[in-house]
Amino acid sequence: MPKPSLRDTILDAGLKAMFRTGYHGTSVRDVAAVAGAPIGSFTNHFRSKEAFASEVLERYFAHVRLLVAQALDDTSLSPRERLQRYLDIITGRLEADGFARGCLIGDLSLEASGSSELLRSQLEAIFAEWRVPFAACIREAQAAKEIASDFDANELADFLLASWQGAMLRMKVERSPAALERFKTIAFQTVFKEPS
Repeated sequence: MPKPSLRDTILDAGLKAMFRTGYHGTSVRDVAAVAGAPIGSFTNHFRSKEAFASEVLERYFAHVRLLVAQALDDTSLSPRERLQRYLDIITGRLEADGFARGCLIGDLSLEASGSSELLRSQLEAIFAEWRVPFAACIREAQAAKEIASDFDANELADFLLASWQGAMLRMKVERSPAALERFKTIAFQTVFKEPS
């Protein structure tokens, strides 16, 4: 009988390790040890640490897609309320981690995009895909006159995601929700305010 694959266990261990010590601070040896797997098992599944990080990132983004859908597909809320709901869902998850852990997409954008073309191009594609449901929700809010149409919905979606990433970075430094709450308050009283 063949041994069960440790691939998922290794990917789960890698996600935890990258949140804790970052891409460059996470070694293959550490990941294998946390997963309870021999180094050979890691190399059987992944051709390099970079390829491994790419799969960890994809696994993480699959989870993010579910959170986006949970908030933005909830038609019991107005489009503007759905945008706020997404930020509130993420704030709750960050609070559960003591505001010490942010977003792996943002973390890898800072740390690995300069040293890995594979991860940089994957991150670029992630941001492009991530923008789509936010732009659609913003467009819907603009059509419903909940958000001003002064700016293109795609531009506003990019602004929202990039600014939110910045707020999460500050949150990690301060170990406090202050930057997140400040962003939500200012963004929804200015850029995403209801037209008068």
